[in-house]
Formats: sequence, structure tokens, C-alpha cells
Amino acid sequence: MAAVPDESIARPVLLYDGTCGFCAESVQFVLRHDRRGLLRFAALDSAYGRGVLDRHPELRGFDSVLFVEPALNGGLEKVAAHSSAALRVAEYLGGRWGLFRVARVIPSPIRDAVYRLVARHRHRLSAHGPQCLVPSAQDRARFLA
Repeated sequence: MAAVPDESIARPVLLYDGTCGFCAESVQFVLRHDRRGLLRFAALDSAYGRGVLDRHPELRGFDSVLFVEPALNGGLEKVAAHSSAALRVAEYLGGRWGLFRVARVIPSPIRDAVYRLVARHRHRLSAHGPQCLVPSAQDRARFLA
């Protein structure tokens, strides 16, 4: 975990592969189910995404979903990857999606193996093929450059 330079956001950010149709559909799913409307989004290759990857060299080459919780009150930025990122999204969404937190009883190497299997084939799982995510006017402010 790394301390974050002065960032203007104090809300979690979901980083995603901006060239992946499955990832774009997943972001749309999260947008539809985000009752609080606080989660922000950024592509991994955006300035924000590159900044996170620079602060966390252990994630270099990462090309899937990351859940970033900003540093608060002098704390450290937290970044969840692989299945832990997906579970953080489910917990954030709450309601029936929060029930997925029971998957934490499965050892992370097993969860991550399943996650990596899906991630490896994610470009083929999109109903619409590769696509660029174009947020609606009302959602545009939630996307970081």
C-alpha cells in the first residue's frame, strides 16, 4: 500500500480495461446497480489509472479490474485486485450483491484462479465484442481521465 499524493477524490474508484467489451459491460452493470452513486471509474490506461499503477509497482502489467480506496486521514491507499476487487465491488453495491461476500471463505488462490480464467477469456465473453465505453451525460462526471 502506498500513500497517495494529494488527490481530489475521496471516493472509491473502479479501474478497468478500457479496450475490453466485457469490462465495459461490467462497468455498465455497476452503474445500473450503484444506488449510492459514489463509485468513480477510470480506464487502466487513463492518467489516474497510470498513477495508481505507478504508486503500486507490484501491479505493473495488470490488465483487469482494480478497486481503489483512496487514502483517508493520513492512511494508505488500498488496492484490491483479482477476485478481491470483484468482491469489493459486490460489497460496495450492497443489497443482494453484498451476499457475494460469503465467497471470502474460499481461499483467495482458488478464487483468483477462477477469476483469472474468466479474465483470460473476457475479450470473448462480451455480447458486443470490443467496445469503447461511452458513459451517459449524467454518468460522465463519475469517470476520471
